[in-house]
Amino acid sequence: MQLEWETIESGPAGAERTVLLLPGGMCSARSYAEVMAEPSLAGHRLVAATLPGHCGTAPPEDFSPEHYAQMAAGLARDVGADVVVGFSMGATVAYEMAASGAFVGPLVLLGVSLSAADEPAFFRGIVQLTSVLGTLPVAVLKKGAASMVKKATVSAERQAELKVDFGLNDTHDMTKALRAYAEWLQRDVDRARRLCDTGLPIWVVHAEKGDGGLTLHERSVLEACPNAHVVTIPGHVFFLPNDVPGAVADVIVDAVGELSPRAL
Repeated sequence: MQLEWETIESGPAGAERTVLLLPGGMCSARSYAEVMAEPSLAGHRLVAATLPGHCGTAPPEDFSPEHYAQMAAGLARDVGADVVVGFSMGATVAYEMAASGAFVGPLVLLGVSLSAADEPAFFRGIVQLTSVLGTLPVAVLKKGAASMVKKATVSAERQAELKVDFGLNDTHDMTKALRAYAEWLQRDVDRARRLCDTGLPIWVVHAEKGDGGLTLHERSVLEACPNAHVVTIPGHVFFLPNDVPGAVADVIVDAVGELSPRAL
């Protein structure tokens, strides 16, 4: 079944470059509003797309990051994306797009987890509990994520909008999505090495605290990789696109700058 993507766009329709923005789990395309409003990106066409099955959108038959990557690669082709940006779960989709060869442009991975060790223990515990308690742990996670919005450095109006989006998530769909995500994380794959081996320009962005992290091995591989850039945002940040949109926009500008000018 062909799923329709929920998207929002900004910037000139005839812009030279198009950037595809993939949000995190339980987040919608609207979660990129702060990034899309950054003046440094005004000249680019930005397309943000809600992952199918999230925020009340129609669910896919397969919630695995690999399947999401196939779908997102099709969307990237449809919109003519030159750069792909992903946050959290959206970053794992972007990773799979590049690692599978389905996308061959610059990549920005915000708050990405490349292995189970990168995710907090409480998250892994919640997903494990779904095997016993069904959707209840995800309902708790859904409420907890909505409450975290209070810590986001955005207006009260925007906090309310983000909370509404979290509330749109179906716990049955999210249970399937999080189980598939956790299973992907647990596989014995050196994803940092695999990223480097793509040869693509890659930016891996994490805050000092709050949005997960990288293992020592992953960090050392990426820091030594000639085509990778490891960016650390100072302080405690959970929602990177909302809390530090200027820093995220700066990285996107750098990624677009890796592209050769198009012939006139």
